[in-house]
Amino acid sequence: MDKETKTIELEFQVRDYELDLQGIVNNAVYQNYLEHARHEFLKLHGLDFNQLHLDGFDAVVIRAEIDYKKSLKSGDRFIVQTSVEREGRLKIVFNQKIQKKDDGILILQAKIFAACIHNNRPVEPLLILDKMGLL
Repeated sequence: MDKETKTIELEFQVRDYELDLQGIVNNAVYQNYLEHARHEFLKLHGLDFNQLHLDGFDAVVIRAEIDYKKSLKSGDRFIVQTSVEREGRLKIVFNQKIQKKDDGILILQAKIFAACIHNNRPVEPLLILDKMGLL
């Protein structure tokens, strides 16, 4: 993790079952990669997604903007970069991108908007933002 920009990078490799009939990663699979990276991002900041839920807090995706640039194929190694920022009083935005590891080619860029709820009511994401140094 880069301490100044608070960006993490995770490495993945495409598995054959993630491909569609065209031999490229199915577009829905990219959201799985992004979600896993967000959960790891939280863990690296001392937040366990499951424990938050057990404590009555949930970060819920309310919007996803994904710009697909290129496709990944079987066996490709790639990096998912994740950083976060606050938007307004109730939203957190995860800025994410996927790049091929070997040549840095941009595969996609995404902005994932999340809202926090506590016991099914919207709340300010203070716990999460504090852990990330965004307060």
